[in-house]
Amino acid sequence: MNLINKIKSNIRLSVQILFTALTNGYLLGYANGKIYKGDSKQICVPGLNCYSCPGAIASCPIGSLQAVLGSRDFKFSFYIIGFLMIIGAFVGRFVCGWLCPFGLVQDLLYKIPLIKKIKEVPYDKYLRFLKYIILIVFVIILPLSISNYSGDGKPWFCKLICPSGTLLGGIPLISMNSSLRRILGPLFLWKMFILISIIVLSIKIYRPFCKYLCPLGAIYGLFNKYSLYRYEIDYDKCIKCDLCHKKCDMNVVVHETPNSVECIRCGKCIKVCPKNAIKTTFAKNIDLNKKSNV
Repeated sequence: MNLINKIKSNIRLSVQILFTALTNGYLLGYANGKIYKGDSKQICVPGLNCYSCPGAIASCPIGSLQAVLGSRDFKFSFYIIGFLMIIGAFVGRFVCGWLCPFGLVQDLLYKIPLIKKIKEVPYDKYLRFLKYIILIVFVIILPLSISNYSGDGKPWFCKLICPSGTLLGGIPLISMNSSLRRILGPLFLWKMFILISIIVLSIKIYRPFCKYLCPLGAIYGLFNKYSLYRYEIDYDKCIKCDLCHKKCDMNVVVHETPNSVECIRCGKCIKVCPKNAIKTTFAKNIDLNKKSNV
């Protein structure tokens, strides 16, 4: 019974762990040090999910998008673009808060106690534009414009930046394959530098990768105001106590912009609101249905 109560009180963490286990739980991949290449790898999952992770049973939408844009045969994928639009239109950045494995990693690092947290980052407002620059330059422009002798581009974001790929893909593969360890070079050291930097920052700053660098979060955030799953404020109840803003680790002023592009739908603002003035569109519809049945 205590276990059930703990799961209920930590429902978001439970969903994050479960989804990570489902999408990155191919244990034979870790045992053999090989990448799973079954049919499910042709399917994208909503969050960052490195193709090179030995446990990954599906693909990352950002990695897949770069692969298509860099291909000499294809420059557009209705499947990937459609997938991102459908997920975004349905839930927006809910994916970041509940379904992304690297989001879970950052959440767990931020829970490390006895270390002073940084709530306000200098130049935070300007740094948040970096993820859009990374999306445009590294995910779109470079794969489209720079190709090798055979006409294929490279997944530049995955190759030069993505710390999730290094943590969940690069390190496990290298640790289990001596042949890969022998060819390590400056690029891997650069990727390790980025990963270690993100890890250290994640202990002090809530989700620095999501806030400043993630191109997938940049895409989903554009749908927040229009997605079917949104936050709504009952301004007749709201007393503007600012508790929702103080509780928000993404620094969203919830009572003013409940569907900010930065909101990851974690739900902390809903729990802390003393007047129950914040609801989701889904919860609102459930309430209306209950009232109509009375």
